Amino acid sequence: MQLKNSQQRYGLVASLLHWVMALAVFGLFGLGLYMVELTYYDPWYRGSLELHKALGIVLMLTLGFRLLWRWFNPRPQDLATNSALVNKTAHIAHLLLYVGLLALMISGYLISTADGRSIDVFGVFEVAALPAMHDQQEDIAGNIHWELAWGLISLVALHVLAAFKHHLINKDDTLRRMLPFKQD
Repeated sequence: MQLKNSQQRYGLVASLLHWVMALAVFGLFGLGLYMVELTYYDPWYRGSLELHKALGIVLMLTLGFRLLWRWFNPRPQDLATNSALVNKTAHIAHLLLYVGLLALMISGYLISTADGRSIDVFGVFEVAALPAMHDQQEDIAGNIHWELAWGLISLVALHVLAAFKHHLINKDDTLRRMLPFKQD
């Protein structure tokens, strides 16, 4: 399989970025749900929070790389078997996924740095905190983060359902084009 995209399918880099980010989104969502149920005195309370923040920063960097890769790499052509409306809806959904991810990451950053502390990323580097913009920044950003997380996971669920619909009902190449290894 080639590294770059072709007119017919996504290349190995785009495909691996897609699937790694998908796993990270599901993992961070699950970890987030788990974290909000922990009490302050739970032994895993701080560890889960630090892991969630560090993985969030890694996902943000991965998103940045993915967007650069997408910018400098041609996108496969839309499938001719899809209507113009289906193709346009898919493009809008992908844009909403990117915007949702970015907004979710920004709100997470604003929660994590509201107290002025930087975010430690696995002891490798730190992301500096900006001065707080609001007295209740952590609470406001926390509420936004919660709503965005549910909105994003809902959109991801629709994305998955659409991929399965194309694969199982339409029997087209929509899903196969994003698999990391060519499916004949």
